[in-house]
Amino acid sequence: MSAFDVKHKSRALTEGPARAAARSYLKGIGFDDEALAKPIIGVAHCWIETMPCNFNHRVLAKKVKDGITAAGATPMELNTVAISDGITMGTSGMKTSLVSREVIADSIELVARGHRFDGLVVLSGCDKTIPAAVMALARLDIPGVMLYGGSILPGHFQGHEVTIQEVFEAVGAHAAGRMTDEELNELESAASPGAGACGGQFTANTMAMAFEVLGISAAGSAMVPAEDGKKADVAVEAGRLAVEVLERGLTPRKLITRDSLENAIAAVAMSGGSTNAVLHLLAVANEAGVELSIDDFDRIADRSPLLCDLKPGGRYVAKDLYDAGGVPLVVRRLDEAGLLHRDAPTVSGQTIGEVGDAATEAEGQQVVRPLSDPLKPTGGLAILRGNLAPDGCVVKLSGHERRHHQGPARVFEGEEEAMAAVTAGTIQRGEVVVIRNEGPAGGPGMREMLAVTAALNGAGLGEHVALLTDGRFSGATHGFMAGHVAPEAARGGPIAAVRDGDTITIDVDARRLDVELDEATIAERIAAYDPPVSPDATGVLLKYAKLVGSASEGALT
Repeated sequence: MSAFDVKHKSRALTEGPARAAARSYLKGIGFDDEALAKPIIGVAHCWIETMPCNFNHRVLAKKVKDGITAAGATPMELNTVAISDGITMGTSGMKTSLVSREVIADSIELVARGHRFDGLVVLSGCDKTIPAAVMALARLDIPGVMLYGGSILPGHFQGHEVTIQEVFEAVGAHAAGRMTDEELNELESAASPGAGACGGQFTANTMAMAFEVLGISAAGSAMVPAEDGKKADVAVEAGRLAVEVLERGLTPRKLITRDSLENAIAAVAMSGGSTNAVLHLLAVANEAGVELSIDDFDRIADRSPLLCDLKPGGRYVAKDLYDAGGVPLVVRRLDEAGLLHRDAPTVSGQTIGEVGDAATEAEGQQVVRPLSDPLKPTGGLAILRGNLAPDGCVVKLSGHERRHHQGPARVFEGEEEAMAAVTAGTIQRGEVVVIRNEGPAGGPGMREMLAVTAALNGAGLGEHVALLTDGRFSGATHGFMAGHVAPEAARGGPIAAVRDGDTITIDVDARRLDVELDEATIAERIAAYDPPVSPDATGVLLKYAKLVGSASEGALT
């Protein structure tokens, strides 16, 4: 028998004469006395019919419930929301995406607290659902497991594999006259062939990898594609594992530690993952009560070689990583590089070092390079400061070779203005595109700039301009871009002082982002700056704008 009370929460809801009414309600929908006598494990998922990313969640939830039942506990399913970054990208709807992270975490927390779940399995898929799931687990600190629904398989276009990244870039190519209407239609019809999250090492797969390395997801589970037949087995095992974790009394805060977060950051850097990992891991650390700062990302990335040849900067997608050996292979490389805190525990019962030891590597695979042949000697991101970003900003380094750019500013008060300039062909080589009032409060909602960055690449400007913003970038973004510039314009950040023609320097080696203005001029311009009023600052977005903190601290409410 377990020394841990497996009904440590639900006992107060289901036992004793005083709880007759509660039991009566539950019996009416199929829970009998035997079921109510067992521990209750919530199965939270983000099924929604607005995207492919989470479209398999109801099917997977059924398999998770089968695993829970077989292991001797009672599952209770619940549904929360999700916003598709890819579908809302480039519209005002994208402002709701980061907000949804807080709403998802809040809703899971509320149901689990209210209904006294003893344990929890949380299914995630699209970008914000993944950190939201782990944030909820960290808040609740009840035994639990995160299960990633898996990535989409690649599509096929003109004889080669494609992802949604190619569609976004095709918009720029089409606007520049380099692609016909018919070709664009053929590509858009082929690039997203089924259920699952975006296939490259974009935000969803980055966070799924990070949380498997952190230990809150089962070893080997994340990279199984959404429509692979083995995903159902992974889901059943997640349900069984949740009961085992409950019996062991293993709670999330025992897994989410400084060491495990550093392991996750190193995996992000080694894989060339999304800069959104900075926001999300800071948020998870905060929920778990672990001290973590953006400077930790720079320190860890600077000593982590870039080994994973994954899109958007590389050649391969998540399915290829799965075939090569999955996340455990990346763990092995981290260990070989001396970057792994081997003793960090995982939800699977092994230490993360043991996960790496047990990894398999497909013969001849080229997805994860050997330490002797890195793509780059340092990781895929860097943190810069300077008079334009006194609280820091995040630069993505994978997918290009540039580490320095100096040029005149081209300033836009929001994404739509910038996108119009790109599609009209008025952006010039050498310029630094500045997009402001897209931060957590100013947007509100901190939109991703994939539509703009992809259009710049599609128009052939990706290697010739730089871009900075107080908003975010998609994990599918590649090029010389500085995001999360903090403080943001709406909160009096120096980015508000920039005007067309000002000289901006991005210097990765010096870790600096600067504008050639003296302090007095910057202060004078900030004082005179009147940020535009967002037409979207109503309802939930207005509430968010009032509550949200800086991107440099995870954009927490």
